Amino acid sequence: MSDPSQPLLVLGEALVDAVLRSGQTTAEHVGGSPANVAFGLGALGHEVELATWFGRDARGDRIAGRCAEAGVKVTVGSDGAEHTSVAYATLDAAGVASYTFDLTWALPTLGDTGRFGHVHTGSIAATIEPGGTQVLEAVRALHGRATVSYDPNLRPSLMGSPDEVRERVEALVALSDVVKASDEDVQWLYPGAFLPDVLRKWESSGPGLVVVTRGAKGAVYAVRSTTAAEVTSAPARSSTVVDTVGAGDSFMAGLISGLLDAGCLGGVDGRARLHAAGIDDVRAAVERGLATAAATVARAGAYAPTRAEVGA
Repeated sequence: MSDPSQPLLVLGEALVDAVLRSGQTTAEHVGGSPANVAFGLGALGHEVELATWFGRDARGDRIAGRCAEAGVKVTVGSDGAEHTSVAYATLDAAGVASYTFDLTWALPTLGDTGRFGHVHTGSIAATIEPGGTQVLEAVRALHGRATVSYDPNLRPSLMGSPDEVRERVEALVALSDVVKASDEDVQWLYPGAFLPDVLRKWESSGPGLVVVTRGAKGAVYAVRSTTAAEVTSAPARSSTVVDTVGAGDSFMAGLISGLLDAGCLGGVDGRARLHAAGIDDVRAAVERGLATAAATVARAGAYAPTRAEVGA
C-alpha cells in the first residue's frame, strides 16, 4: 500500500500574478501554476515542499510569506533568482485570463529527495531553460521511487511553436503516472486532433490516468486497461465564475489529493495500484478536482479551497 503520509515535492515556478481588469487598479497575487498546485495541496491537508525560483525582493518576500501561510515548505536555495518573476494576467469581460510574462527560471539544488512519495511539475518550469532541462532530469531521477504528475499548462507566448515543445511535453508525459491538460493545451499542441485519440496516445506511452479539462464542459479522462484505454467524461460543477485564474491548478491539486487518499499515488505501491485501476477507481479523485476548480472560479484569483469547502 502507498503511504499517504509521505511528503510531496512540487517542482516549478512561483511568481506574482499582476491581474489587469478593465477600469480597475492592477491587483497582485502570488501565483505560478506549480506553486498554485502546492498551495492547493497544502489547503487540502497534504505535506508539501516547493522547489522554485524567486528573488530576494519585495515580491519574493510575498511568495515566501504565502508559502508559510499555506504550510508549504520552500526548498533551500529557491530564493536565488536576480528578481522575482511576474505574470501579467489580463481578464476579459467573462473573467477569462490571457497572460504575458517577465520571468526567469532555474531549479535549485534538491538535495536528499528520498523522503518524497510523489512529485508534481508542469507549465513554464518544465519548458523554459535552463530550468526546463533541470526539471526533466530531476523527474527522471525521482521516477524510480516516486509517482509523478504533470500538467503541461502551455503558454504559447513563451514557448514558441508546438513543434518546439512537443518533444519535451511527450517526454514528461511518458515519465508521468498522472497527466492533466486543458483542451486548449491539446488543440494547440496537436492542431485538428480528435481529443480521445490524444488521451489514448498519451495513456499508451506510460501514464495510468490522463485527464483533459474542458472548462464549463467538465473533463474527459482515460485509464489504462488490459485491452485498450477506457475513456469517459464528467460534467463540471455548477459555479458562479468570478475569474478563471488558477482553476486548472486547483483541479490538479484536487485530483492529486483524491488519488493520494485512494492509495493510487505515492511510491511504487501507489503506482502499481493506479496502473491497475479502472474508471470507477479514479472517479472520486476526478470529482474532487472538479469540486476544487469550482470553488476556485467562484473567488477572485487562484483561491485554494479546503477539504471542508469541497466536502472531501
